[in-house]
Amino acid sequence: MAQDKGYRFDRGGWIYVHLEGSPHDIGYQHGYLLAPEISEAFAVVRLEATHNSGRDWDFFRRAAHEMLWPKIDPEYQAELQGIVDGLQANKTKLDLDDIVALNAFQELPDYYVPWLDAQTRTGNPPPRESAGHCSAFVATGSWTKNHQIVMAHSNWTSYIDGERWNIMFDIVPQSGYRMLMDGFPGVIASDDDFGVNSGGLMISETTIGYFHGWDPNGKAEFVRARKAMQYAASIDDYVKIMLDGNNGGYANDWLLGDRKTGEIARFELGLKHTNVWRTKDGYFSGANFPSDPDLIKDETTYDPNDPSTGPNARKIRWDQLLNGNKGHIDTSLAEIFLADHFDTYTKKEGANRRTLCGHGDMMAESTPKSDSKPFDPYGAVQGKVIDSRMAQAMDFVARIGHPCGIKFDAAKFLTEHPEYSWQSPVLRDMVAGPWTEFHIGEHIAQPAR
Repeated sequence: MAQDKGYRFDRGGWIYVHLEGSPHDIGYQHGYLLAPEISEAFAVVRLEATHNSGRDWDFFRRAAHEMLWPKIDPEYQAELQGIVDGLQANKTKLDLDDIVALNAFQELPDYYVPWLDAQTRTGNPPPRESAGHCSAFVATGSWTKNHQIVMAHSNWTSYIDGERWNIMFDIVPQSGYRMLMDGFPGVIASDDDFGVNSGGLMISETTIGYFHGWDPNGKAEFVRARKAMQYAASIDDYVKIMLDGNNGGYANDWLLGDRKTGEIARFELGLKHTNVWRTKDGYFSGANFPSDPDLIKDETTYDPNDPSTGPNARKIRWDQLLNGNKGHIDTSLAEIFLADHFDTYTKKEGANRRTLCGHGDMMAESTPKSDSKPFDPYGAVQGKVIDSRMAQAMDFVARIGHPCGIKFDAAKFLTEHPEYSWQSPVLRDMVAGPWTEFHIGEHIAQPAR
């Protein structure tokens, strides 16, 4: 049967899921094995998208059906249909429009809706100037301890999403490269876009903060990101696939590494402007700051000269840590970097939205010029680290929860901040697990280190 090659187990706070076979088989295994988690994740996404956008769920279903679905590659249409079939075989009644909208849970509310509001001049639309998701770096050459590529990434998102962003996918597709990536239940791309493929490519990204732009005739970002991870064996391959049908959704600075050559790149993908920087001896960091002056001017409201914003404060901190550890950077240091709580604006230790390990729930003020609010339960929800040797073996280490190890107490938070009570049906404790190594083909749980 279709699900026979798929399996799952729990370790270190993660759910490891092996998927293998044709596109429909991979989807069926995904839907069947993760049916309870997909159902719960769907409830969260539906609540969050409708609350933040002021649109009902039927709006997102229509956008998925009419705008996104016709432009999805047949391979991924079959995989998405497989998820629905697997869910229904496991007594979970979500349909194809629900699953496509779930897969677009980053791009539809945060990119399409603001664009549509601007096009239709909707009166008093809710503010949608997101300061961005994630922090990351990639380094190589004389900057690293063993002159190999070192890459690290922390996923920044709402805690209600992040508490559930705990899937470790090992995917063996019928065509393309094998992939090991973290992911969200029911979504075919990593979506915080950290992973490694058997073609030798190491992948990470952070979103471009304060971005605006959307092309309704383009291809969904989640499809292009999955296709690039599955089929790219080089930096050039990755860029080409992501540019094909670029819709501006979930606009990112991609941090890429080719373990075969030791080359790394920063691929800045806006809608009107794109740029690629490459090196075999240096580093690139990401913290939601764009770099291309034309992109900044034409596609964002980002101010590169304001040190109080989260992107600029984290950019400065990355530069401090990476320059201060030149020649010594390895995976152990990368774990420490992801847990860092130094605020370069206040020049004090203390977790908040400006620190590399972000804790929005600990920040009393809003992030300037963004839609973040005081004490917003949003920030770093997990971390991953990899180097070239690990990429060759197809493994990496990951930690669920805040990379620093601090636990988020949902009940205490809601008591102190009732303004977030709309999240109470789905907000739960976020407990940090141990740094845990995962590799392809695992069948049984191994002790976390």
